[in-house]
Amino acid sequence: MRATPEGVEDRRIAMLIDGDNAQPSLIENILAETGKYGLVTIRRIYGDWTTPNMKGWKDKLHANAIQPIQQFRYTIGKNATDSAMIIDAMDILYEKSVDGFCLVSSDSDYTRLATRIREKGIFVMGIGKKTTPRSFVNACRVFVYTENLLSDADFTKRAKRQKSRKESADTPNPKPLLQKAFDLAAQDDGWAFLGVLGQHLRQLDPSFDPRTYGYKQLSLLIRAHSDLFQVKESRQPNGTSIISIRLKS
Repeated sequence: MRATPEGVEDRRIAMLIDGDNAQPSLIENILAETGKYGLVTIRRIYGDWTTPNMKGWKDKLHANAIQPIQQFRYTIGKNATDSAMIIDAMDILYEKSVDGFCLVSSDSDYTRLATRIREKGIFVMGIGKKTTPRSFVNACRVFVYTENLLSDADFTKRAKRQKSRKESADTPNPKPLLQKAFDLAAQDDGWAFLGVLGQHLRQLDPSFDPRTYGYKQLSLLIRAHSDLFQVKESRQPNGTSIISIRLKS
């Protein structure tokens, strides 16, 4: 499920990457995921390029048109990358050159930055590992876990493993969240549009993603819980399909 935000075609996004907290092997997938929410017009990555841990990024910069920003570590134990990235983000915010931000990091230090951007009415998404502190996740409008940015083959393998075990030890049960979102989306007749349900799921949990549970689409996740939901699909004159659901008695 990826409900397309209103005006996504015109949204310009600044992607700021914390090089110390991101995986170079996933950059193409990260760009593709961000592209679902707008056009990535600014692409910058921050880090100390004199250190060995940034070596993996060097081959990815030109191929993906990413601008490296050098930030020396003047003090041991202090993360200068955070400060440089936050300062740049605030400059971009007040220049009003973009309509949204994508912060690529798993560091809770960016929680206040995401909150400040959101307070200005600007779209902000985050991309990071599942270990990302909840404070940063909730500060974003959308948060995508890097564990869900797999190739089709790897995703299929993971999904099969999850379903064969019925319930993954590290995967929460989606039913409580689905029921809460349904209560918000349900109309007077007891039915809810799938798209509206998806919007409320994101409001309740910015990190909600059917891929976490082994399904690429929300509709597939809903159909997998046939004990909970009844599904109705109607075809419109223009050929589009509208899916509605309701709770079973």
